[in-house]
Amino acid sequence: MNLKQQALGSSFDDFLEEEGLLPAVDALAAKRVIAYQLAESMKEKQISKTDMAKRMGTSRSSLNRLLDPLNTSVSLATIDRAVVALGKRLSIEIV
Repeated sequence: MNLKQQALGSSFDDFLEEEGLLPAVDALAAKRVIAYQLAESMKEKQISKTDMAKRMGTSRSSLNRLLDPLNTSVSLATIDRAVVALGKRLSIEIV
């Protein structure tokens, strides 16, 4: 086996696990994806933040927290209301 085929050291996930950071990093990555997908869907459908908040039955500041890719303290119910307001379905997978 040559050097290019040989695995050197552990994976980055292994490092994060050893440091106790993997769950937080995974949560942040998932939230960034969710915020991005919601924002892109709003753009595609030309829905303003004010209109989106009305559709969700929430405040604009609550919507801003949902769209903030760094805020991981958003409930699943809030995410689901946003998805429904966009005429989509939420799918969650445990891997």
